[in-house]
Amino acid sequence: MLTTITIGKMRKAIVKVINSKGLHARAASKLAKIASDYKSIVRVGRTKMVDGKSILSLMMLAAIKGTVLKIETKGIDEDIAIEAIINLVKSGFDEVN
Repeated sequence: MLTTITIGKMRKAIVKVINSKGLHARAASKLAKIASDYKSIVRVGRTKMVDGKSILSLMMLAAIKGTVLKIETKGIDEDIAIEAIINLVKSGFDEVN
């Protein structure tokens, strides 16, 4: 499941967590690392959005397998930032399930 739209100068996407362990510590670390590689603001969440560059904030989402997450990026490199994050989530955080 993947949807991307552009609103003003913000990119948004909806992705589904597909790896068996969900957004656990290692997966959150990978997502935060990729988000931190970009200058754009990165927000991730469901009803509440959190800082995508913070491992602890991402883990607080308690996103298990099947959870649908919203991703928002805003900034100079928002397009490549959101694509990198989408690819990571779609790959199951590079984990073998």
